[in-house]
Amino acid sequence: MIPDILVGVNLKRIINRPLATMAGWHAGRQLKRWLAMHRRTGEVQERLFQQLRHAHAETAFGKDHGLASVQTLDDFRRAVPLRRYTDFEPYMNRVLHGETNALLPSDAPVVMFSMTSGTTGRPKHIPVTPRFLAAMRRGWNIWGLGVLAQYRHAWVRPILQITSSPYEDRSPTGLPCGAISGLLARTQKRIVRRFYCTPPWTGDVPSPQARNYAILRHGVDKDVAFITTANPSSTIKLIETGQSHADRLIRDIREGTFNPPGDMPPSAVISRFRPNPVLAQHLEFAIRNDGELLPRHLWDLAFLANWTGGTLKLYLRRLRAIFGDLPIHDIGLLASEGRFSIPLEAGRSAGIAEITDNLLEFIPAEHYGEENPPTLGPREIEVGGEYFLVFSNWTGLMRYNLDDRVRVVDTYEQSPVFEFLCRGVSTASITGEKITESQVVEAMRRARQKHGDRPKLDRFLVQGRFPRNDLPHYELHVEEPDDLDVSTLAMSMDEALAELNIEYASKRKSGRLGPVRPVVLSDGTFEQSETERIRQTRGRSEQYKHCYLRTEVVEE
Repeated sequence: MIPDILVGVNLKRIINRPLATMAGWHAGRQLKRWLAMHRRTGEVQERLFQQLRHAHAETAFGKDHGLASVQTLDDFRRAVPLRRYTDFEPYMNRVLHGETNALLPSDAPVVMFSMTSGTTGRPKHIPVTPRFLAAMRRGWNIWGLGVLAQYRHAWVRPILQITSSPYEDRSPTGLPCGAISGLLARTQKRIVRRFYCTPPWTGDVPSPQARNYAILRHGVDKDVAFITTANPSSTIKLIETGQSHADRLIRDIREGTFNPPGDMPPSAVISRFRPNPVLAQHLEFAIRNDGELLPRHLWDLAFLANWTGGTLKLYLRRLRAIFGDLPIHDIGLLASEGRFSIPLEAGRSAGIAEITDNLLEFIPAEHYGEENPPTLGPREIEVGGEYFLVFSNWTGLMRYNLDDRVRVVDTYEQSPVFEFLCRGVSTASITGEKITESQVVEAMRRARQKHGDRPKLDRFLVQGRFPRNDLPHYELHVEEPDDLDVSTLAMSMDEALAELNIEYASKRKSGRLGPVRPVVLSDGTFEQSETERIRQTRGRSEQYKHCYLRTEVVEE
């Protein structure tokens, strides 16, 4: 039980209720309109295609691909081959340097670049325009109302949101580059922002421990309804930070102070806290009883909101240990490039296809990797089938292969309901870092170069492992070299992966991912494995391609 220590909470809820009701009414209309559109999926997609084609016809990309003469979806597919980020990079570099019409309509200013890891050492930059930002916000509003409608006791209560900074870097023209989630939080409607527990600057704190402590300190004495973030490991680290610094937190609560375990950025406007000895005493008593600080000592939560699909389902066991049987709602297939599904059911990662702002195509999994694979529209794919997602939307990306494998589990009206399975065949991810086989090979090259280009390792294997009582990490499987300690080699490879992949570096820095660990194999192991593989597939040795990265994660 949580004591009645939140003075003024009920009064604040009464005052805010009319405003929240109006905001909820508006969002409810959005939800109803969005759900109704799935009764005519083909018509909605055709209209969006014509809007995208017309808006982008005069861009450099549009002219290069003859979009002005394109009339039908079949024309579009013939004019624009399937594309990856590397195909758009020349256009994107021009946008980064201020030539926005290389990829975007002339009336679409860029407000920031959403930044995420690419397949090489260079991060991907996705332009965020007002129209794209509005689409992302609309998707969140629809998701939020659909979920909150199931938890009326969560209405008009504070939200503890964990986001990253939109100011991780600057473009050559000075625009912010970072997390679009941070920008969405900072530009949300005022009525919604009133319910956020944490000030915007918490996302800019470089130290993960200090950032988590700051978020927790601002939310600890609020009547939090739910915790929302993309990655479940962020929620886990938030609570573990509170457990590690429970004495410090209780002292700050008692005295009305703020003493985080680390430095605050100059931009931080430190909040003023009131002393709360009653809450401090309650927490001391609860910790004595249970042995550690737990979320139920702080809040009466209605649910959690984070990803639950793919490898991130491995975190659910730890979430359950911390939060008990609290409902967990998946936030949908979200990327820097857009929102592609909206789940509305607890305990289910599958969501309804987001057809209103994304022109969607699906590559059947059995055709993935072909030079020019066929694609199907939302109404053509089948329940039970697995596909790779392709989209065109207001980022300027056209027929973009997202490299996300999905499974269709149901339909809603005329639209598919699908769940995320994994990244492409050469991408591995434990906690959202998305490392690729090419990054692994380059990391080994750099690690070898660091040690005088030795040892001469022609074969090695990297694979993720998720232990029960340890940090998840990647293992480097090698046959022991004669002239270098494998632990040193693994350390060098870990450093190289952090240089090549900004999300791997972020996960390592925040303590959500452990360092690369070596696994020494006996001499001849890879050769034996290769011989057996060739025998099983009845192939030829000259056709065999060694696998440097296994995408499945070993769970203990």
